[in-house]
Amino acid sequence: MRILLVEDEPRMARVIARGLREHAYAVDVCGDGEAALYQAAINDYDLIILDCLLPGRDGFEICRELRARGQTLPILMLTARATVDDRIAGLDSGADDYLTKPFAFRELLARLRALLRRSRELLPTQLEVADLMLDTASHRVVRGKSEIELTAKEYALLEYLARHASRLVTRAEIAEHVWDESFDPFSNTIEVYINRLRKKIDEQHAVKLLHTRRGEGYILEPRA
Repeated sequence: MRILLVEDEPRMARVIARGLREHAYAVDVCGDGEAALYQAAINDYDLIILDCLLPGRDGFEICRELRARGQTLPILMLTARATVDDRIAGLDSGADDYLTKPFAFRELLARLRALLRRSRELLPTQLEVADLMLDTASHRVVRGKSEIELTAKEYALLEYLARHASRLVTRAEIAEHVWDESFDPFSNTIEVYINRLRKKIDEQHAVKLLHTRRGEGYILEPRA
């Protein structure tokens, strides 16, 4: 899942971005509304975290502009202002949820999961492909009776493939949703992670799940 974080306070932005990346999200960060509008126009995000108090155009105005452009992705607003009027203003401007600073990071994660589930027509939090099971809340991965230990990025890649199981997923789609703007499209990073995943989920099994279609992309589905 790829998230745009719009936060003008550098320390807060670093803390939130680091925490999200540790939980397998790809995160792009910008510090003002104009940059947010530009990023949202050129990239395909799964969710936006938008601070209300931004230099220049504030978060309410940016949210209204995104909705006017036809952007339907979930928007979570962050603010230090906790009055009822502020919360109403945020929701009326088009935000899907509103979180007041300071907040517990666990609550931020829970709200993100809820918004992402809602935006995907309540997809289950448990994904299954043959005997492979992913719990998207705990990031626990099991194949058969064996639990599989994955890094945050390996898990993010596997979850994206599992959400699109039995469909060809292109390299460009993976780069767009699993990595952030720092990704080098000319590197072999995706291939390296695919090979790591293949070893972890397929090596001990006769039925293989992760397949490469050379020059096109990857498919997660059971094949003898």
